[in-house]
Amino acid sequence: MRILSYFFFISIVFFNITLLCSFSPNEGHKSTSSKSAPKEKVADSLKWKLIWEDNFDKGTIDSKVWSKIPRGTADWDKHMSDYDSLYLIQNGNLILKGIVNPTNDTMPYLTGGLHTKGKKPFYRGKVEISAKFENAKGAWPAFWLLPFDGIKYPHGGEIDIMEHLNSDTIVYQTVHSYYTLNLNQKDNPKQGTIAPIHLGEYNTYAVELYSDSLVFSVNGIHTMNYPCIETDKEGQFPFDREMYLLLDMQLGGSWVGDIKKEDLPVAMYIDWVRFYQKVK
Repeated sequence: MRILSYFFFISIVFFNITLLCSFSPNEGHKSTSSKSAPKEKVADSLKWKLIWEDNFDKGTIDSKVWSKIPRGTADWDKHMSDYDSLYLIQNGNLILKGIVNPTNDTMPYLTGGLHTKGKKPFYRGKVEISAKFENAKGAWPAFWLLPFDGIKYPHGGEIDIMEHLNSDTIVYQTVHSYYTLNLNQKDNPKQGTIAPIHLGEYNTYAVELYSDSLVFSVNGIHTMNYPCIETDKEGQFPFDREMYLLLDMQLGGSWVGDIKKEDLPVAMYIDWVRFYQKVK
């Protein structure tokens, strides 16, 4: 899970895209930090049409769209649980929690996460999420996209819209693929960036999904482009495919560090999730 200047990105996207970009989705994410992104406004000239949204104002989680994320063996999902107290809808917010385990479950901590796997794909548009986080040592909330078709990781890519660690005043936005992971191509182009946030307040996180690039932003400020480039290496841009969305409250791991039990429970509040497509 885890920057070329803006104009270099644009030139790559429009003049250097070739069919060499390989279509080669994800299962455990880990980020790599990079330099702060330039604070450029996302192009105001883009016109988007709202295609779908969930405002979490119906009192229950929409089971036609969302499923609880099952437990796995990676750092990010090893505490996942379907325990009801981890999932709340209150005051128009989806609340996902990380808690000290009060049950007879074998894990010391439990976390809640939802995904749209097998239910709702996202393709060629803008995914946008408004959320705020409580802070705790070992807290690791994240919003990310994985391939809807279930292709073996990392060949279908991973798009990390937002990852937040502990009580940081920044978030991470990153892409992962066979190209960045297996071939270790993290700088051509830059695979990730960091961006400042208003700690303890609602912030808006977005990624625009194009056939030949990904465009990231935080609070309407452009943070990073990740373009398809001309290369003879495998799997550089596998992202032009249907993806599913994950929203999860994670705890602990080799990247975020140890969990401080005294800081729990911790929660993130998701006000809304929206998907737009370009007006033709």
